[in-house]
Amino acid sequence: MLSQHPDRIDLSVLNQFEEFAEFRKPSTSGLPSEEGEQVDTDSATAEERIDVGYRELRGALVADLLDRVREQSWEFFERLVLEVLKAMGYGGPEGAVERLGGQGGDEGVDGVIREDPLGLELIYIQAKSWANTVGRPEIQQFIGALQGKQASKGIFITTSKFSDEALAYARSVAVRVILIDGRRLAELMIDHNVGVNTRETYELKEVDLSYFLPEEGVNAS
Repeated sequence: MLSQHPDRIDLSVLNQFEEFAEFRKPSTSGLPSEEGEQVDTDSATAEERIDVGYRELRGALVADLLDRVREQSWEFFERLVLEVLKAMGYGGPEGAVERLGGQGGDEGVDGVIREDPLGLELIYIQAKSWANTVGRPEIQQFIGALQGKQASKGIFITTSKFSDEALAYARSVAVRVILIDGRRLAELMIDHNVGVNTRETYELKEVDLSYFLPEEGVNAS
């Protein structure tokens, strides 16, 4: 059939193939909405379709980033964690984000954020590149290290996940500890442009209704 159109292949040609026509049919299963419900593809607006497509691309990027981070060394991971926190604004213009160095960190911590020049406000960091789920014992050890430094704030970041017991324990102690798992870390990398590049930018515009309002004192008719 294609031999009849050697110089031009367009939709009119491709639609003659049953496989292509089937490919172009909208999915009957619907699209997932932001709340997890299904959006009917027949009634979905163009904006809804764009939103779904964006979230699918972001989800794929999160997975790709996390895979690549997990392939790196523990030294790379420690530097990455500090770079993400610095990109988020921790340390401020006059503070500092410092890696303490050494394979076990410094007495149970891998880095510190000095939020002011005098170091009166300190946030200690534990960066654990793990494949296994981080459990309550690891959080207890980190909190013990914070107490040893008389610190009240800490951030524990891992490439894996936290167990329910670890999450519950972190919420129950007086020391303020933020737990960031691998997926959340990848999302922060995207949001703060660490390890990613912007490939395309699209502007979604709408009519400025105020532009078309009649001027005061002018007869609209």
